[in-house]
Amino acid sequence: MHRYGGNATTRYNFRNDTTNRASDWYFENIPNDNPDPASLPDGSESDRFVQRNKATGTDTIMTVPMLGWIAKDRAKACGFSVAKYGPQESTDPWAPDCGNGKKPDGSLVTGNDPTDTSVAAGPEYVTDFVTHLKGRFGAAGAGGVRFYNLDNEPDLWHATHRDVRPAGLGYDELRDRTYAYAAAIKAADPGAKTLGPVGWGLNSIFYSGLDQDTCSRTGCWSNPPDKAAHGGQDLGPWYLDRMREYEQQHGTRILDYFDVHLYPQQSGVSGSDAGDATTQALRLRSTRQLWDPTYTDESWINQPVRFIPRMRELADQHYPGTKIAMTEYSWGGYGSLNGALAQADVLGIFGREGLDLASLWTAPTADQPVANAFRIYRNYDGSGGAFGETSVRATSADQEKLAVYAAERAADKATTLVVVNKSGTDLTSQVALTGVTASSAEVYRYGAANLGGIVREADQPVTATGFTATFPANSITHLVLPRGATPGDTKAPTAPGKPTAGTVTADSVALSWAPSTDDTGVTGYDVHRVDATGTVKVGSATGTTYTVTGLSPDTAYTFVVTARDAAGNVSAASPGLAVRTAPAAPTGGCTVGYSANSWPGGFTATVTIKNTGTTAIDGWKLAFDFPTAGQKVGQGWSATWKQSGTSVTAESLSWNGRLAPGTSTSVGFNGSWTGTNPTPTAFTLNGRRCG
Repeated sequence: MHRYGGNATTRYNFRNDTTNRASDWYFENIPNDNPDPASLPDGSESDRFVQRNKATGTDTIMTVPMLGWIAKDRAKACGFSVAKYGPQESTDPWAPDCGNGKKPDGSLVTGNDPTDTSVAAGPEYVTDFVTHLKGRFGAAGAGGVRFYNLDNEPDLWHATHRDVRPAGLGYDELRDRTYAYAAAIKAADPGAKTLGPVGWGLNSIFYSGLDQDTCSRTGCWSNPPDKAAHGGQDLGPWYLDRMREYEQQHGTRILDYFDVHLYPQQSGVSGSDAGDATTQALRLRSTRQLWDPTYTDESWINQPVRFIPRMRELADQHYPGTKIAMTEYSWGGYGSLNGALAQADVLGIFGREGLDLASLWTAPTADQPVANAFRIYRNYDGSGGAFGETSVRATSADQEKLAVYAAERAADKATTLVVVNKSGTDLTSQVALTGVTASSAEVYRYGAANLGGIVREADQPVTATGFTATFPANSITHLVLPRGATPGDTKAPTAPGKPTAGTVTADSVALSWAPSTDDTGVTGYDVHRVDATGTVKVGSATGTTYTVTGLSPDTAYTFVVTARDAAGNVSAASPGLAVRTAPAAPTGGCTVGYSANSWPGGFTATVTIKNTGTTAIDGWKLAFDFPTAGQKVGQGWSATWKQSGTSVTAESLSWNGRLAPGTSTSVGFNGSWTGTNPTPTAFTLNGRRCG
């Protein structure tokens, strides 16, 4: 997956494709480079981000603003103008009127006007944003955006966005904002998954933004006032309790993932450089904060963290069914083998400890060593070879020196094993195995011998009890132990169950079936289409679901499924399923009525859009051209109006975007004209010409 996040997204305005960079860069509004601003919000950076992800089969995590302010327009602007608020400690070298909001003596500039950069935006903005994405890419359950971050580190708004939000965010306001904005997401796309509170780190579990703001100035950490006002309960469990209460009261889950960021606080560990030998050793030790109750964090935290088990326990105790996520983390050192060792260890820990979702801040470049820490799990052989999906218990006599992670792969039942040698010296170790029938293991290794990529090495002989191998210093080794077929196995698996149809469209059918009950180990299933000319294989699956595509509309088909095992034996066919694809979608239709009440130099236009087709329109964009260059759109209503030259567009809002067959909606604007004011005659709706 790939996340659109960070401080700039807290005030991202998708309509004008502009962000405010907050304290990251002088609180400046900076419009994104856009090849066609006149078409906005279509073609915004967020649109292009989702499009790139879809092209690579990647899920999107989209951050939705919850602060209440967004960038007001595409003009560059800054929150602390030197001309308006006086000299400041630091200014943008390329825009010297934009200051950092601190006076030359280091004290904060206060009393600035938030509207210098921003405009108020409530939950209706989020509804429009999600509706726009749904209209462009489909619903969450149909290939659209699946995940939405509830803003970014709101407990730091008082620092990162203090030009519009100088006060810390308290318990109650976090609850109320989450209720309003998360509910807006679910209303716009019920299948979407939400992640919150998206805190900045461990302190986000203990303290509200209000307490972090107050106590950082007054030293009240032993008795934070906001926590005290809420029975002394830490923010994390209190937040989960409130989300559970919402579902109990409204029947809707508005929080799917308990999401808190984590950056190692040990000095230098999350930096871009590997650091000296002391820092590198600390980086490799510090991964223990993710799970180890015996590890005292070697930073200002100075206590055991056990971050993933802590999050899991809080979710299970206070809001059962909530998953856990870490949508920002980094162990740094991307350009070094040391960083790759730490990242490989982190990924193994994520899987073993059951973290449900994580995204690295930010992605390494393809040639950086840290990229190979991902490849060792996801593409170790350059052909999509991957670590298994089902965790297998794996223990090490000293996990800090030789970390070991194991899983079984569904496609071929192979046991996959990743061993990370973090000791700095070659280690020879006995690897004991239980229930593995392989006689040898494929060996793939990344290490100092070849920093350019993963190397396929000689196979490792394996006995019934395991093997002994030497793992080079500072290396990551992936061993693949295939599941051996039983000698002389000629017994075919039993037939799978009769397939059933899920979603049926004009060109596809989603199939599922009960698995074969064969006890020798089914490795996959084949789906076949049966017709008068015979049986044709249409696809294969390692699980018990498959979607057949490329079919003809309104056509009858019959499908059967066979199972195969590791020895190559194939089962009898399942009972057949007869199913008919859906008819082709009917074509739509529309009419547009335009009337204007004119006076010298001005006019009021009313535009009525009617759906004359047989299917509903979910989200519409009207386009037309004025006949003369002197006609201009001024203030509009009931749509987002834009004009470029003589071309005009009007895009639906959240409350009037759906037009059922036979229904209509009216929108309008005040305009000006010079010369003449003729009526436009050609209108298109969502690219289709209207009568």
